[in-house]
Amino acid sequence: MTAELSTIVDCIRYAASRFNAAGLAFGHSHDNAIDEATHLVLSSLHLPPDLPPAYGGARLTADEKARVLDLIGRRVETREPVAYLVGEVWFAGMPFKSDRRALVPRSPIAELIESGFAPWLDGREIGCALDLCTGSGCIGIAMAAHNPSWRVDVVDIDEAALDLARDNIALHRLGDRVRAIRSDLFDGLKGECYDLIVSNPPYVTEQEFAALPREYRHEPQLGLAAGEDGLDFVLRILRDAPDHLDEEGLLIVEVGEAERALNALLPQVPFVWIEFKVGPMGVFVLERRDLFEHAVSIRNAAGARGE
Repeated sequence: MTAELSTIVDCIRYAASRFNAAGLAFGHSHDNAIDEATHLVLSSLHLPPDLPPAYGGARLTADEKARVLDLIGRRVETREPVAYLVGEVWFAGMPFKSDRRALVPRSPIAELIESGFAPWLDGREIGCALDLCTGSGCIGIAMAAHNPSWRVDVVDIDEAALDLARDNIALHRLGDRVRAIRSDLFDGLKGECYDLIVSNPPYVTEQEFAALPREYRHEPQLGLAAGEDGLDFVLRILRDAPDHLDEEGLLIVEVGEAERALNALLPQVPFVWIEFKVGPMGVFVLERRDLFEHAVSIRNAAGARGE
C-alpha cells in the first residue's frame, strides 16, 4: 500500500489519513492531522516548517521513506506526541528540542512574544524578565531571542525539565543572557526582582487530567495537574509575585480552562483577559499595584487551601 508513496506531499497526505483513521487526539502544537503530519514528515527529513511548496514534489530516498513510515506507525500505535518522536518543535518562530522531560511547547504566549507583548509593554522598559514554570525553556528563551536587551531567568522545580531548558539555551547560544534556576515557584528566588513575570504553570483539574487522551500521558504529570479546580499553583503565584516585581512590573499568566474558576474565586481582582487571533485562551495580565491592592483576598484564597 505504501509502495506508491514517493514525494514529501505523498507522505504528508498518507500520514494525515492514518492519523484521522486512527482517531488520534491533537493539541500538542497542532489541532489537526494535516499540520501534525507536516511536522512529522518535515522534521524527520531535517527540513524547516516553512519549506516552500515547490519542494513538496521532491522524492524521498528509500532510507528517508522508511524512517518516515516508521514514525507514522509509532505515532498511531503509541499515541506519543510528534514533538517527542522527532525531538523537535517550533515555538514563536524558533526550533526547540522536545522530549519527555517537559511538556510539548504550545502556549498561546508565543503570539505575545512575537508581537512584542503589545500593547501591554508599550512604553515600559524591561531589563530583567522571569519565565516561571519554564519546562523546556521555550517562553523565556523566546523572550530573550526576540528582545536582545533583556536578561531572562527560566525557573522550574523539576531538574529534568531544567536540563532540557539548558539544552535549549545552548541551542540558541543565549547562555550570556538566560539563566536556568531550580526553584519551587518563588521559594528559591529570594531577593530577585523583575520588570516582567510570565508563567504557564500547571492548571489542569483532577477531573480533566483523568479524562485526557493517551497522548497527554506521555508528558510529565507534574507539568499538568493542579488540584481540584486547577488553581493550586496560580494562587501561590498571585500571592507571592508582588515581592518579585518592580514598582511598574507586570504579571502575565496562562490558566486555560481554569479562567472561570479563578474569576469566581477572586471576582474583585481586575484580571485583564487577553484576546488572541483565535480568541480568548485563558491568559491574564495584572499590574503589580493590582496585586498589592487585592493582596488580602489573594492570601485568604491561597490560605484556604493550605498554601
